[in-house]
Amino acid sequence: MEKFTTLRATAAPLPMRNVDTDMIIPKQFLKTIKRTGLGASLFYELRFNEDGTPNKDFVLNNPAHKDAEILVTGENFGCGSSREHAPWALLDYGFRCVIAPDFADIFYNNCFQNGILPIKLPQEEVDKLMDDAERGANAVITVDLETQEIRGPDGGVIKFEIDPFRKHCLINGLDNIGLTLKKTDAISSYEEKAGTTRPWA
Repeated sequence: MEKFTTLRATAAPLPMRNVDTDMIIPKQFLKTIKRTGLGASLFYELRFNEDGTPNKDFVLNNPAHKDAEILVTGENFGCGSSREHAPWALLDYGFRCVIAPDFADIFYNNCFQNGILPIKLPQEEVDKLMDDAERGANAVITVDLETQEIRGPDGGVIKFEIDPFRKHCLINGLDNIGLTLKKTDAISSYEEKAGTTRPWA
């Protein structure tokens, strides 16, 4: 998993509440178990018209926001089914950070397992960042996980909270598999001892 330390990038505003995982990545694109390729279908029903042409009114079709790596959105983001394809699609598109007043629990946990930093902030601070994001390419925001600060284009600073263990894992690029591999020596030692003391197991 890619490490997350400091991200300086354009932010895209998505002022919508209750964006569910089917809106993030519709069910017809869940035929793969690969983490790549899903970015093309991210927010498919919002990004494209029925005839497949880009919806010019959707934020990610705006040239100023199409390369955004930070998403600023509304409350209860990632609700609905627990599909892990949702963070896969966000990551494959290029998003490394999502900022919202709150998230659905399973989606929130899945983000950390895929190298995405989900940040919970009070609504008034999300509104400020949403205003910043409306500026498009002129709204470069810096997210510093080490100091737990978001620095806006005007120099304002917003502090955010994060669980220390989750912070450690993101900074070091550790998902559950990575955490397990760090215990390889202890696991091997245990298996060797178990093979001697419990040969029947």
